[in-house]
Amino acid sequence: MQSRLDTSPVSNWWWTIDRWFLAAFLSLMGLGIILSFAASPAVAERIGLDSFHFATRQIIFTIPALGVMLAVSFLNARQIRRLAVIMLCLMLVLMVAVLYIGVEVKGARRWVSLAGLSIQPSEFLKPAFVVICAWLFAEHKRQPDIPGNLFAMILLGLVLALLVAQPDLGQTMLVTGTWGVMFFMAGLPWIWIIALGVIGVSGMFAAYEVFPHVAGRIDRFLTGEGDTFQVDMGHEALVNGGWLGLGPGEGTIKRLIPDSHADFVFAVAGEEFGLIMCFGIMLIFAFIVLRGLSTALKEHDDFTRYAIGGLVTVFGLQSVINMGVNLQLMPAKGMTLPFISYGGSSQIAIALSMGMVLALTRRKPEKRKQAEYGFLQRAMPAE
Repeated sequence: MQSRLDTSPVSNWWWTIDRWFLAAFLSLMGLGIILSFAASPAVAERIGLDSFHFATRQIIFTIPALGVMLAVSFLNARQIRRLAVIMLCLMLVLMVAVLYIGVEVKGARRWVSLAGLSIQPSEFLKPAFVVICAWLFAEHKRQPDIPGNLFAMILLGLVLALLVAQPDLGQTMLVTGTWGVMFFMAGLPWIWIIALGVIGVSGMFAAYEVFPHVAGRIDRFLTGEGDTFQVDMGHEALVNGGWLGLGPGEGTIKRLIPDSHADFVFAVAGEEFGLIMCFGIMLIFAFIVLRGLSTALKEHDDFTRYAIGGLVTVFGLQSVINMGVNLQLMPAKGMTLPFISYGGSSQIAIALSMGMVLALTRRKPEKRKQAEYGFLQRAMPAE
């Protein structure tokens, strides 16, 4: 146990970190490993791999993800901004490169291979984009003559253009929604709210008309006709599990779901551990988002407030989309469940993002000094 009087970096980190956030993130990582053992063996066997191939890789991904999250949590706000600038520049270059040398999967180019590793640049782009936009909004509010809002709009347009070119409409919606929340936090006028709403709806109609796979997913969701096998099996797995589940390894419907270890791991949790487990997972995500927004509202620094709000918003929206698809409340979309679904890029990128949240929500030095002063007064014997 670290002493309150110890001034080393590790001790300072321990006494200033938001331990509720840390416990929630570690809980999700642990659940990801447990559910990987439950969901992935059937998928691995189906494609001729060792039963625990994906479960082993999930553990391998979790170790560096945990290291990244803890390392980033030691940074201060200025270092977070510098890291975001470097990441944004690098990921924008990779987003362009992926259009030419990326691996094509199901008609989309979202992955690029570097040194034998497959990387999805859009996953790492999201936290960098959020932090840079938070800084631009904050600078505009601090000095209105700085066109921070305009630069944030230009950056949004650039990112959306690269995402649509892949195409990745799910990430496009996620980034746009998060940007809108941050712009709202920055105090945008009502006329902008209306204008952005109209643009958003128009964009959805345009996507429906331009991209056949988007139209197909929406049509299947509205009519129930066509290839809805995976979504139907996911829903059936949740129903099959009931309140308490069938027990670890006892699920049967999960064996029929092609992406049970990735996009539909929530359905596997429902079948084997029951709806109670699903509610528990939902509560952890809700806790992270609500605590993040509550902490952001208490912050006096505009940049910190917008960055925390944006990072937990993108985290929450991604989880809502994944669980909504599993529950047949949304059209099918390949969106991972943060920290739980299988995926190296997603796991490490989310860990980096939440490391930024841990760094930005650490108690400020003056607050720690007040806490230490109170501790010393309580420790001193009364005269």
